[in-house]
Amino acid sequence: MQVYARNIVVLVCGAAAVILIAVALSSVGSRPANAMPAYAQQTGKPCGFCHKSAGGGGPLTSAGEKFKANGHKL
Repeated sequence: MQVYARNIVVLVCGAAAVILIAVALSSVGSRPANAMPAYAQQTGKPCGFCHKSAGGGGPLTSAGEKFKANGHKL
């Protein structure tokens, strides 16, 4: 009976460790959203129209802020 109880403890601790590792990796691996190329296709404008970086992503220009406030519509 003692071996059975020890196996259960090992199993529960192992499962908890796997869950903790998965949570840690998902939080470390996540990153903020970047520019959506679909918006450039939708509007016909380059990414730099809405973003300070010509390649898109990162801070928005005043035009990008207006686009965002207007529900992503020009």
